[in-house]
Amino acid sequence: MKENQRSARMRIVLVHGGFVDGSGWQGVYEVLRQDGYDVTIVQYPTISLDGNVAATRRVLSAQPGPAILVGHSYGGVVITEAGNHPTVAGLVYVAAFAPVPPIVPGEDGYLLLDKSKFAASFAADVAALTGVVGEPAWNHKPSWYLVATDDRMIPPAAQRAMAARAGAVVVEAPGSHAIYVSQPKTVAGLIAQAARDAMADQVLVHS
Repeated sequence: MKENQRSARMRIVLVHGGFVDGSGWQGVYEVLRQDGYDVTIVQYPTISLDGNVAATRRVLSAQPGPAILVGHSYGGVVITEAGNHPTVAGLVYVAAFAPVPPIVPGEDGYLLLDKSKFAASFAADVAALTGVVGEPAWNHKPSWYLVATDDRMIPPAAQRAMAARAGAVVVEAPGSHAIYVSQPKTVAGLIAQAARDAMADQVLVHS
């Protein structure tokens, strides 16, 4: 693909979940790169929410143009806060929390799961729906959500409820919580759709 064609596209920024690193995005990264997108994977320290958001914002600030911000699992919490960055044109949640699971600050800024809410957060009446992140970016930016229908970590019913709350465009696909690893083409397809839609919206705004 010619450089001018590549530069005319949305940038893609991928954010991993908790207890993993960015390597899980490799398959999605490769598909998107083959399709001509500039893609960056955020590698944050997974120590505190503030630190993870700050690392994501640094990557966003380095983008030469508008970007689609993508989060998997706990990464959905990160993008819900970091998505307020002016570079972000849209948000994509992949079997992710939107906006936040029952994560509470522990000693020295480390993240802990609230044990009293843990069970509820992974049930269909997920407690995550009552969570608040400063100002959820999906309140004022378009969002898309991939529901993994065989997910045993975040129940599909909870994913659908969070997606509805965010007003997201929803796509469903059979797959586990790690659908971004097992089905990179499916995940990349939704990200590309979000990028195209967001670019079209920007063209309309500036025309």
